[in-house]
Amino acid sequence: MGKTAHAIEVARHFSTVILSADSRQCFKELNIGVARPSAEELQQVPHYFIASHSIHDEITAAWYETYALDVLQQLFAVHDVVVVTGGTGLYIKALTDGLDAIPQVDESIRQHIVQQYEAEGLSWLQQQLQLHDTLFSARGEMQNPQRMMRALEVVLATGQSVLSFRNGGKKPRPFNIIQAGLELPREILYERINTRVDLMMQAGLEAEAHSLLSCRHLNALQTVGYKELFGYFDGITSLQQATDLIKQNTRRYAKRQMTWFKRQAALHWISLQETQDIIPAITQLLDRTNTS
Repeated sequence: MGKTAHAIEVARHFSTVILSADSRQCFKELNIGVARPSAEELQQVPHYFIASHSIHDEITAAWYETYALDVLQQLFAVHDVVVVTGGTGLYIKALTDGLDAIPQVDESIRQHIVQQYEAEGLSWLQQQLQLHDTLFSARGEMQNPQRMMRALEVVLATGQSVLSFRNGGKKPRPFNIIQAGLELPREILYERINTRVDLMMQAGLEAEAHSLLSCRHLNALQTVGYKELFGYFDGITSLQQATDLIKQNTRRYAKRQMTWFKRQAALHWISLQETQDIIPAITQLLDRTNTS
């Protein structure tokens, strides 16, 4: 069972719904490559923020904070518990803790950075941040192109590091929050990733990516599973090489993801190797929160 299946299990146990915190599954144009829940899974439990927006919409963590809080206000009028699931750490942080306000960035700056990154790659981003934002280059995620492009656009627009806008304050929320992380041994996780990529290719990921080729410049398409196939379409790699790159880059992303979540002190970890039934653990956490 994966994250989606466990989230559905928990939601069904509490007779509630699921709010996604995935920054890519929200796009209706992306399906196979983002492992969107299947039609059967979506029928089991109502989902919010799944295939709800377009890749042409500007969706950010700050936007998600406002959106998710509004949705939860409506849902808590009906449900005592709402399940939030997804692997986009910054979206979850935006919802649970809130984000510091960062000034608006002119769209022309953003587009220029995206175009340069597409032309010159990660090394260009690293060089630019070392030149313009020494704070981020020393402490930021210097292997994460999305975070790096965001940092670069902020420093070029404001003259200040994106890290300087983070005061670490936590915004109050009108509901209790329980955070649980699902953990697998790395070798099992990587094996599942490799298998999932093979299944995606069998399900038609190549055709899905090809249908989105004209949109490759959009932020939503700077995503593992699509950008590697764009390289194949450009004749840079073979299809097998592109598939192997998807596996490699997904494993790297999973490793960064786990490193980020391991730093979050509020997370309670559940080992999926030790237990397949996570309901008792979640119920215990809920009871502990309600009595504290």
